[in-house]
Amino acid sequence: MPASPTLRADAANRVDIGEESAGQRVDNYLLRALKGVPKSHVYRILRSGEVRLNGARVSPEARLAAGDSLRIPPVRLAAREGSPRARPLNASILYEDDAIVAVDKPAGLAVHGGSGIAHGLIEQLRAARPDARFLELVHRLDRETSGVLLVARKRAALTALHAAWRDGGVDKRYRVMVRGRWRDATRKVALDVHKFVTREGERRVRVAEGGQAALTIFRREAVWPAHEPPLALLEAELRTGRTHQIRVHLTHLGFPLAGDDKYGDFAWNRELAKAGLKRMFLHAATLALAHPLTGEPLVLRSPLPDDLARFIETLGPAARSRAAAGEAA
Repeated sequence: MPASPTLRADAANRVDIGEESAGQRVDNYLLRALKGVPKSHVYRILRSGEVRLNGARVSPEARLAAGDSLRIPPVRLAAREGSPRARPLNASILYEDDAIVAVDKPAGLAVHGGSGIAHGLIEQLRAARPDARFLELVHRLDRETSGVLLVARKRAALTALHAAWRDGGVDKRYRVMVRGRWRDATRKVALDVHKFVTREGERRVRVAEGGQAALTIFRREAVWPAHEPPLALLEAELRTGRTHQIRVHLTHLGFPLAGDDKYGDFAWNRELAKAGLKRMFLHAATLALAHPLTGEPLVLRSPLPDDLARFIETLGPAARSRAAAGEAA
């Protein structure tokens, strides 16, 4: 994100808007610049006219432009100042240029703070690069999912990448371990999914006719038919990006994802933990896309993390599929 301006709590603040903030809504800019200030208060100072854009009252949905002058009234920032600072990011950088950063996200790290998490990957990345004027998540991965995560360093790159995601211009591939006798070299799964809230207030997803269209293509990499229970290592290509899509499709098909604590087999997960797999076997292995500014083809790869690779080693020799060997499926 743009570097947050230094704001005084005892006086009005005047901020000059740079190129990195051009196109942002005023309310979103304020919510980020005024970390620690209640959202209700931010909208209150907007409604009251205390926030001025180029000397005039401004609506929350107005868009900023480079060169604009934004007046922000005195605000209390004690909540932000008293909160712990984000630690610099401890993760590998897979690729970087002046438009994007590809991070190899470790499992267990949320992509952003919130819901009881003080700081996520994006806050840590900003802490590691205090001089960066703009750092924004392009997409998200679940906390327990490892692998390629893309961050934009320019608003133009972010806008182009969001369009690519929306228009299906990004090839997204994951590696997953499932239980069961997976026989197909390639299997296309087109099942609608529907979001709902449980009685306990948890957000979940299920396969439901009339829900959001969801398409996953699974390719068999390796199988362990003699293992008890039988296991299969698959590549999952996401043609759509619905919440928990891979996990929900697999569970519906009767092939629970190893270590999945929402949709998987909980008793089996406990056995897996004893055998050394202590988290979900879901890894964002590859992103292939056109560079958002140059249009050049870009392939970003994350190797399988050590904990997942070690678990595979404990399974012994696998029966490799023809697809994994590069032959026709």
